[in-house]
Amino acid sequence: MLQEQLERIDGNEPLRSELLPYCRLKCGQLWEDPRGGHRVACLDAANETHTALLLGSEKAALAIQDPPYNVAVGNVNSTDLGRMPVEDYIRWSRAWISSTSNSLTADASLYVWLGADQAAGFQPFADFILMMRAFPEFKTRSLITMRNQRGYGTQNNWMAVRQELLYYTKGRPKFHVEAEYTDIPKILRGYYRNVNGQRTENLERGKSGNIRAGNVWVDVQQVFYRMEENVPGCYAQKPLKAIERIIRASSAAGDIVVDFFAHSGTTLLGCERLDRRCFTCDIDPIFTEITIRRLERYRETGKTGWQSDSPFECQGMQVQQDIL
Repeated sequence: MLQEQLERIDGNEPLRSELLPYCRLKCGQLWEDPRGGHRVACLDAANETHTALLLGSEKAALAIQDPPYNVAVGNVNSTDLGRMPVEDYIRWSRAWISSTSNSLTADASLYVWLGADQAAGFQPFADFILMMRAFPEFKTRSLITMRNQRGYGTQNNWMAVRQELLYYTKGRPKFHVEAEYTDIPKILRGYYRNVNGQRTENLERGKSGNIRAGNVWVDVQQVFYRMEENVPGCYAQKPLKAIERIIRASSAAGDIVVDFFAHSGTTLLGCERLDRRCFTCDIDPIFTEITIRRLERYRETGKTGWQSDSPFECQGMQVQQDIL
């Protein structure tokens, strides 16, 4: 039976103490990929000086942000984590959204993964949406729901089997609609329309024989330990399929994509696979190390993660540079 070789990292101080010596980046240091032009840094997303150093003179066409949710899901791993008053969370969010805005081109897209605490007034989801109105450069485009195949078990409440994704645009960025098509074939007969004098039905029309994802994604598997892309220790890992859908839809080959909460490195890996440059950072040196190692592992083996093995089994290091 498969079992993860690494426990959840955040909030586990004994484990963190063991892993920190193997991390090549400390606060204020940056690793620049000589092959793909990616950048990984150990920086504070809410500090505009930090994020400006990550970007330098360049700007991004797309931002994919997956911040801590400030949400407990009902088990000891999450309830033991630090949570802050929602007012403080929104104050912090305002800072990193400002940093994000400054990192983007005049025509760009912003996607933000966020949670809602069902036991605490649905914070911080509603509060965050209201806060975003203070940034008039960002226009609301969609509220996307990704359905998790596996939910957070509960005997006394509706199970949380979804994750919310807020989609905003700045200026007039292009949207590549072909990226929206799923692997799910069209099977339902719908409305009819006359085309060139012929009566046609929906199954005969359109660019694809498959349905589009729309704003309810039901075709993305939540990452868990039996999947190759799983990164043990990274509790909040997003599926590569979801991140690549965003990258394809809202950027073009050669574009820069920013992610200020690197965590398991999924945005970096998606950019590597889709010929984009990723500029990403994390305030935690352990997650920056995992992010770099995941890229290196993919290049060496073609594998997208570790499944149940530990990312720290191999201790290869590369040089970094101080930017603070």
